[in-house]
Amino acid sequence: MYPETLRLIEEKRQAGVFPGAVFSFIEDDREEIHVLGNSQVEPEEILMQKDFLFDVASLTKVVCTTTMLLKLKEAGQLFWDQSLHEILPEFQNESITLRHLLTHTSDIKTYIPQRDQLNAEELRAAYLTLQPGDQLGKIVQYTDAGTILLGFLLEKYYQKDAVAVFKEEVLQPLGMTDSLFLPQAPYDKIVPTQKLADGTILKGTTHDPKARVLAAHAGNAGLFTTVKDLSKFAKMYLNLGHIKDMIYLKEETIRELLDDQTPSGKGKRSIGWDLKFSPLDQSVLLFHTGYTGTFLVLDIIKQSAFIFLSNRVHPSDHRASYVIQRDEILASYLQERATRYQK
Repeated sequence: MYPETLRLIEEKRQAGVFPGAVFSFIEDDREEIHVLGNSQVEPEEILMQKDFLFDVASLTKVVCTTTMLLKLKEAGQLFWDQSLHEILPEFQNESITLRHLLTHTSDIKTYIPQRDQLNAEELRAAYLTLQPGDQLGKIVQYTDAGTILLGFLLEKYYQKDAVAVFKEEVLQPLGMTDSLFLPQAPYDKIVPTQKLADGTILKGTTHDPKARVLAAHAGNAGLFTTVKDLSKFAKMYLNLGHIKDMIYLKEETIRELLDDQTPSGKGKRSIGWDLKFSPLDQSVLLFHTGYTGTFLVLDIIKQSAFIFLSNRVHPSDHRASYVIQRDEILASYLQERATRYQK
C-alpha cells in the first residue's frame, strides 16, 4: 500500500536504527502486514515473526488506561474536570483533574527521592504525594505520572489490580487473545528490549523501570502484544467503537477525541492521545508512541491506520537519533497517504 514508506523503513533497518520490525497498514477493509529483520541480535540472532509479542511501553496508556477512563466517562462514573482527589482521596492534591492528567497538562513534579530503591508499595505511596507546579493547566509536559495515578484510580473503582481490569475490560472484549501482562516463561515469542549495565537482556520483563516495580498496578506501561491484536484495537476505533454487533465505545466518544481537550484548547492533545494535523490532506489523526520503538496512528474519518512495532532499544538505547528517524517514517507515511487520497 505504501511502497515508499516500506522502502524507507527497510533502509533504516539496514542502517541499524532497529534490528527488526513488524508493522501494518490498514485502509478501510484492507490490511497489509510486513515483517522485517531480527527480533533478537544478542546473545544470538532470531528472525522476526509476525506473531511475536512486543513490550509496547506507553501504548499501554492508550490501549488500556485511556480506554477504561473513556468507558467510565460514558457510564457517568466520572467527568474530565473532576479532581483526582475526589475519586481517589489518598491522592493529596485537590487541584489536579482527570483532564490535566489525560492531556499531560498537570505540571506535576515527578521527582521521587531514591525512586529506584523503592518497592511497589513505597512507590505508590510516593506518587500519591506529588504536587503540581505553577503551570497547572497551562502547558503540555508529557509524563508517566498521569497514567500511573489513573491506574490507581481504576484499582480503587474496580477493587482489582490494574492489569486484571485491563484483561477483563479491554483485552477480552476486544478479542486481543495474544496480549498479556507480566509474561511467564518460556519467552520464545517475546521480542527482547534493552541490555542492562550488568549484561542482562530484558526479555519478558517490562522495560519501563517504574512499571517493572509497580507490576500488576502499573497504568503507564507493561502491555505485551502483537500486531494482530493491535489491529483489533485499531479497527474498533476505525469502526467508531463497534466490534461486530457490539458497541464497545460510543461513536460520539470516538469523534470527540479529534478535538483538542487541553484546558486552553491549544495544546494539541486529546484525552490520552496526541493529535497530529496533516496539512497535506487536512486530516486530524490520533497518535501515540511507545518508548521501546512503537507507535500507532489512527485516522478515524478516512478509516486508516499505521501500526509500527520495532525493537529499537535492543540491545542499546539511542533515543535521540531514533526519534529523528521515526519522525521521518511518519512524515513519509503522511505524504504517501495524502497522495493516495488525492488520486
